[in-house]
Amino acid sequence: MSGGFSISRLPRIEFGAGALARLPALTGHYGKSALLITGAASLRRSPAWPALESGLHAAGIAWQAESISGEPSPQTVDDIALAYRDRHIDVVVGIGGGSVLDAAKAIAGLLRVTDSVMDYLEGVGPELPYRGPATPFIAVPTTAGTGSEATKNAVLSVAGTTGFKKSFRAEQLVPEYALVDPDLLATCPPRLIAADGMDALTQLLESYVSTRSNPVTDALAWSGMQAARDSLLPWYERRGDQNQARSGMARAALLSGVCLAQTGLGSVHGLASPLGAFFPIPHGVVCGTLVGAATRMNIDAMLARETDNPALDKYAGVAELLCRREFATREQAWEALTGLLDDWTQRLDLPTLDHYGVRAADFAHIVAHSRGSSMKTNPVVLTDAEIGTILQQRCPCA
Repeated sequence: MSGGFSISRLPRIEFGAGALARLPALTGHYGKSALLITGAASLRRSPAWPALESGLHAAGIAWQAESISGEPSPQTVDDIALAYRDRHIDVVVGIGGGSVLDAAKAIAGLLRVTDSVMDYLEGVGPELPYRGPATPFIAVPTTAGTGSEATKNAVLSVAGTTGFKKSFRAEQLVPEYALVDPDLLATCPPRLIAADGMDALTQLLESYVSTRSNPVTDALAWSGMQAARDSLLPWYERRGDQNQARSGMARAALLSGVCLAQTGLGSVHGLASPLGAFFPIPHGVVCGTLVGAATRMNIDAMLARETDNPALDKYAGVAELLCRREFATREQAWEALTGLLDDWTQRLDLPTLDHYGVRAADFAHIVAHSRGSSMKTNPVVLTDAEIGTILQQRCPCA
């Protein structure tokens, strides 16, 4: 692109092995009363918990805790915010995966206002402008996927055929700190490494070809894709230096959040919203299983009607980055890129959509609800038939 661009607010970033030890002091910057939002139980069972508990006590932090199990609903967020609204919470700390961080982010945004989160969700209800004030929020990811620690949006879900997956999005929700400690990833099981890693890679790729990309986000996305290339499969397959692999994927996920917050995403995430709402499909699985087919469809659509689209050259460049080689023609590069994405999906054992109950009869309903904010920044406008073809390619039993 040429011309101007803007970069919106980012959190202050603390990155590195052992960074969790800095959390009590960072928390104390905002006061002595903290609300911790964590996952169901894994943090308290981890080796990190006793040291964190001791550190908070030594810093004089009085803390209360709530846990999030599964993807957060608006009702869960409203209930927790209401319960703590009059308890004079100085700072909210979210420690967990993307769902935990999204819930904590939304709760921090609601503690000092009297509205329901439903008043602010995009595409649901009145969509009131959020004016805050938000309670200061510190995000500590324990997985490497969503990049929620660097974004202004909290994704909330209502499950079922009439459900939704929508964002509460506002500049005031950006965390004060993103504290990223790769050591916290040491207990991630392979299924989470695979799904979350492909979520991060998809976010980086979609940000890179987004209609809102710019030179800064391009550089960050490129660096993140390189880190994912070098780290995801070695971490998943338990080969090589695992500390280095975890650090690489923690960086890739962080950069994916930074990028998506500035650029928006694309067709994979456009489809992830209805698929995640209507079916019990983990978000990262949707990304990993669809990214090859969606990339192939984007390229085909641009070749059919937008042959001068700059994303075609960008896809060819990504092929050379991820495949570690040069190609004689763009056509060879595109084929290699989609082939590599399909290969990674298989090596990471990510299931197809029919595994979660998706059938051909569901396609029209899914497509009709896929045109949210993510689809608007896809590099090419896809027809309903083209979106349906993406689903068909990853739903062989439909």
